[in-house]
Amino acid sequence: RKALTCLFLIALLIFVIAFLLGYVTLRETCGSCLEMSHDFESGMVDDPYESVMQTTGRVLYWAELKEMLQKYLSMEEIESTIKRISRKPHPPGSQVMETLALEVRDKFSQFKLDHTWTDSHYVTLQFPDRTNPNRLQFVDRQGQPQENILLEDPDIFCPYSANGSVTGGLVYANYGRKQDFETLRKQGVKTEANLVIVRVGEISFAEKVSNAETFGAAGVLIYPDPADIPQDPRGLGLPGNTALYGHVHFASGDPFTPGFPSFNHTQFPAIQSSGLPKIPAHPISANAATKLLSQLNGPKAPERWNGRLPYLGYRLGANFSNPNVQVKLDVYNKMAPTMIHNVFGSIDGQQEPDQYVIIGAQRDSLGPGAAQSGVGTAILLELAHVFSNMVQNATGFEPRRSILFISWDAGEFGSVGATEWLEGYMTMLHLKAIAYFSLDKAVLGDDRFYAQTSPLLVALIEKIIQQVDNPKGSSQSIYDFVKILNSRWEEEIDLSPPCEGPSFLPLTLARERERALIRFCFFSQDARMYPFLNTQLDTYENLNEILHGRLQDVAKTIAMVVGQMVIRLTHDHLLPLDYSRYSEVLLQYIARLNKYASQLKARGLTLQWIYSARGDYHRAAEKLKTAISNSDEKDDALIRIYYYSFIHAEFCFLSQYVSATEYPFRHILHGHGDHTLHALLDYLALLDTDPARFDEVFFRRQLALLTWTLQGSANALSGDVWNIDNNF
Repeated sequence: RKALTCLFLIALLIFVIAFLLGYVTLRETCGSCLEMSHDFESGMVDDPYESVMQTTGRVLYWAELKEMLQKYLSMEEIESTIKRISRKPHPPGSQVMETLALEVRDKFSQFKLDHTWTDSHYVTLQFPDRTNPNRLQFVDRQGQPQENILLEDPDIFCPYSANGSVTGGLVYANYGRKQDFETLRKQGVKTEANLVIVRVGEISFAEKVSNAETFGAAGVLIYPDPADIPQDPRGLGLPGNTALYGHVHFASGDPFTPGFPSFNHTQFPAIQSSGLPKIPAHPISANAATKLLSQLNGPKAPERWNGRLPYLGYRLGANFSNPNVQVKLDVYNKMAPTMIHNVFGSIDGQQEPDQYVIIGAQRDSLGPGAAQSGVGTAILLELAHVFSNMVQNATGFEPRRSILFISWDAGEFGSVGATEWLEGYMTMLHLKAIAYFSLDKAVLGDDRFYAQTSPLLVALIEKIIQQVDNPKGSSQSIYDFVKILNSRWEEEIDLSPPCEGPSFLPLTLARERERALIRFCFFSQDARMYPFLNTQLDTYENLNEILHGRLQDVAKTIAMVVGQMVIRLTHDHLLPLDYSRYSEVLLQYIARLNKYASQLKARGLTLQWIYSARGDYHRAAEKLKTAISNSDEKDDALIRIYYYSFIHAEFCFLSQYVSATEYPFRHILHGHGDHTLHALLDYLALLDTDPARFDEVFFRRQLALLTWTLQGSANALSGDVWNIDNNF
């Protein structure tokens, strides 16, 4: 009997051990990218290298995929491409640019991508008129010229400036932000019918000019102040006689086809973008700014407005020390129909080929453009080569979703190529594009990681930068280095993209989509900007020297970060996106709105409905998150339903109550106009600053439309109408 008992216990022990071994083995090789997706919902496993990824062939571990990416990346090829592209300026429509477009397409073909094609069409761009150059002068009260102010480089201009001749006094308006103009108004300094001079930085050229026009200015001069951009004639600083170019169209795309594509043979209606300025604008150098500002009279500028121009006490104007003197600006740029070429390559997904993860980079530059477009184009080509090798060389890597590589044209003029393509295929891309990664201006320094992104990608970025080494070779991950600089690493992530710049803007603002721009720049407070961006000095030699010869290393780091994120988004069964993040962003807005609750209550108004809409969004996001975590990871039909809930919820963040032609930036969080949450906050501020201007009827309408836009997104996340419990 004892022997039977022992045999039974031994058999039971063997069964338990076999069961545990089988469980562990299956758990380690479950073959599901969903396992990694769950890591983003409940925290990544302690050792992410043990997570696995499954193809239709053998099991691939996450560590293997990272090793493949590292193996195929060529730093030398990236550097060689940057050198080649940035030898000379390559503006849209030039022979140099056409040759470069052919080179990119040939490269895509050599990489044996599944599809390669070019999208070519005419757009309206603006260039200087060499027969009638722009001028800046001191004139007397009768308009007679007194002295020319040198505009050193005739090729430096503000694309899409209004043409014309304007004369008046000069007002110093700091960065040209709305609050700067409000400060001038409070101090009694008149901007109406005068020119304003503003510093580069804080906001885009386009927003500076738009604000100046709103406050009645006759024209705008934009200069680089040494306080913002290093200007050291003995070292790697911007020379005092160098101006920066930048477009002033307060939107994106061809301004003469707003909201619809510039496809060939389209019969365009007589319409132009509301973002085109009606006043002339021109960039000037620090030397020219010193000449102007040194002769200004009027009140002293606020101390925080003082820059570092030499031998200068900053005054506001509008008069000069000689009361008989005014300033005159003549702008004579000309519009020209220009053929542009967007170049595409793609790798087909194996299970969901109709879902795209897109990587894009601007290819054109008005200057040599090493940082402007050279680095991004080089990384784009190298990532296309790497992913092609991973697919073709029997590594076992088979992306579930398609990868699209795009080289954009006419980015210098406000993402014209990207916007026109988007407008041509908007309805299709709304359903198919998952995420967009911009490589524009990817390397501007080497010691500060910076990302502009959707809230949905923050968790993914956090996990990836924990696994990529910092380019300074300090044996730290990027994440560890960022945490040293700022314990709250999320503060290094910008969730509010500017109104101009990277080519992800049109994809974000015309219809919401996950997007990210990954960049390294300088952390030093004495050198906050790469000094040669948007100048004729943006060369490979200057960029590499300012990086102390580490351009290869930094560019490779960017490629590793973007490459790993693309692997996760194309290979995981479930997309590693956290839709509850938007709830946190909305809560921050609600907290700011709540400061005005008592003042609104005194007027018989309430914010209750927008609070309720945010609450509905939060509950819907959490409910969907729970449903996904409890669902069968192999149920493709169910996963597809969840995905369509996501994209409809995103689309609903675009205001449906404003025209795309009048308001190109319709996103209620990242757009511009009365339909945005930011505009609502600005209007509520009148309760403190100027209560008499507060219009209750306008506010009620603004609040109602915003509330229903937000409620629409919450409803989209909730799913079918019978799952929505709302009282209209």
